[in-house]
Amino acid sequence: MWERVIVHADLNHCYAQIEEMMYPELRQVPMAVGGDEQSRHGIILAKNDLAYEYGIKTGESLREAYRKCPDLLIIEPHYDDYLYYTEEVKNIYREYSDKVENFGLDEAWIDLTASQGLFGGNPVEIVREIQERIYKELGLAVSMGVSFNKVFAKLGSDFNKKMGLTVISQKNYKNVVFPLPVDELFYVGKATAAKLKEKSIYTIGDIAYSRQEYLKSFLGKHGEMIWRFANGLDVSDVTLLEYENRPKSIGNGVTAPHDLSTFEEAKNVLRVLVESVASRLKERELRGSVITIGMRDHELHSFTRQRKIDVATNISSEIMQTVELLLKENCMSQYSGYLDRPYRSMSVKVSQLEEDIPQVQLSLFTDESQRQKEKKLDLVIDEIRKRFGYEKIKRCCLNIHQELTSFNPKEEHIIHPESWFKSS
Repeated sequence: MWERVIVHADLNHCYAQIEEMMYPELRQVPMAVGGDEQSRHGIILAKNDLAYEYGIKTGESLREAYRKCPDLLIIEPHYDDYLYYTEEVKNIYREYSDKVENFGLDEAWIDLTASQGLFGGNPVEIVREIQERIYKELGLAVSMGVSFNKVFAKLGSDFNKKMGLTVISQKNYKNVVFPLPVDELFYVGKATAAKLKEKSIYTIGDIAYSRQEYLKSFLGKHGEMIWRFANGLDVSDVTLLEYENRPKSIGNGVTAPHDLSTFEEAKNVLRVLVESVASRLKERELRGSVITIGMRDHELHSFTRQRKIDVATNISSEIMQTVELLLKENCMSQYSGYLDRPYRSMSVKVSQLEEDIPQVQLSLFTDESQRQKEKKLDLVIDEIRKRFGYEKIKRCCLNIHQELTSFNPKEEHIIHPESWFKSS
């Protein structure tokens, strides 16, 4: 038996694979799941194997995809189905371990260390059994990596897609992992990979054989971390089912139906996002003291601006006050009422989160009774929307630009908020 058995499972091309499972005829044509091009959400979210053969990539625009394959079939996303079936897959994982850690909808780590004796002792056979059950019971193919830590397990699941199973052990990891390019390693993004290549560090083995202090000299603490990852020294645990990590931030973003040119247009779109973020914070019983906006202009140039506030909050009016100030300070034109350039997308994030408990020490500069009234108003609006629908109640100012504000970012979108704010 292994001393430690960590599995990473990846439901490859998740959205497209679920569509093919529900409608098998889709396997016969180049197909991709994509957004609505008319509303400016026209990107490829997932593609099937036939679309992949045309060079179609996740994240590219529908126009680019159509140029590669004019007969490409685009399927609108059905998020409820994706949520249902990915949870059914994870329910099978949970039959084999109480340590299953989600990594997005389609990926998860499973700790089978304590399960070896219960399911036959051979971890590779246990993993193969899980794969076959998922395929037989749900019609979905999962690739899996088996290793002694989370980082190498994730590398393993990327080796062979479909029903692939790759074992990276204490004995073979140098032969399997070290030849791979640096950007294959977990937490090595484009910016970090570029810095490494400037120093003639091209492979994971190059990272492993470098001095830790040298990597730290130009990458900071991040250099120490990837050195440990490259050498197989990741000892982080797979979290228990009952344990849920507190998020580092809660945010939301949207691409507008047309470029935004006035302050009022941008403010109203941001107000919708702020309400969704404030609602999520209260649901998680959290509040935050750093508020960030992310802006992307019509030429796809992006930037973020943030401000720390004195009293942590989850009240929409307080978050909006800071958001509006950031917008004025960083995006206003010298001509009153206009932005400094057309903006295509925007986002809001609240970070430095803490538990939402009653204030122990009241501020001399804050009317706490008024704050509680604002919070109760938020809660009433959230409850009305939950019971009767999002459109049943909204601020009058949002009716001015209905074509921009008639979206529900909390319920209608699968959000990956951190992607709006990453620079590497």
